[in-house]
Amino acid sequence: MADVNQNGMDSNPESQRTEESDATRRASGVDLQARREQRRETRRNQSYKAFLRNLMAIGSMNEEDAERAAISVLCVLEQRLFGGEPAHLEAQLPGKLQDLLVRCERHAGKPASKFGRDGFIQMVSQDLEVEPLVAERRIRAVFTALRDQVSEGEIDDVIGQLPSDLRELWHLTI
Repeated sequence: MADVNQNGMDSNPESQRTEESDATRRASGVDLQARREQRRETRRNQSYKAFLRNLMAIGSMNEEDAERAAISVLCVLEQRLFGGEPAHLEAQLPGKLQDLLVRCERHAGKPASKFGRDGFIQMVSQDLEVEPLVAERRIRAVFTALRDQVSEGEIDDVIGQLPSDLRELWHLTI
């Protein structure tokens, strides 16, 4: 039975420590969960920023142009891929980039379509409002950054769905 003092409180120091440690654990459980979520979000941002920094270096672009190029090229690429391949590709991209692609209205809910190198370059050129030669250079930069980000098996799956002229573009380096 607990020792109770005049105020009706448990006077046993061991009981008080246990109650305090339980309260601390409950409070830190919330804090721990919040810290985990914060770390997860930090990692998502860091992996996205690392992808963009790599793309910026490869394509000699500023951050805004690199982000726009990545979204445009990936959106057009996903329009060209059939079956579950767009989802498989996205799964290997930084989470923040996945989120941006989900909001890409061009391919949302539409079936994949067949087009080659010229069509690909034209769509990216229109998206980015740049000349086709600039668009091609940015496409090549994004493809190079993707090769650094995505597993070889996934790359093989992606290029296996591309026509030969787009495969050639995929393999060109900057």
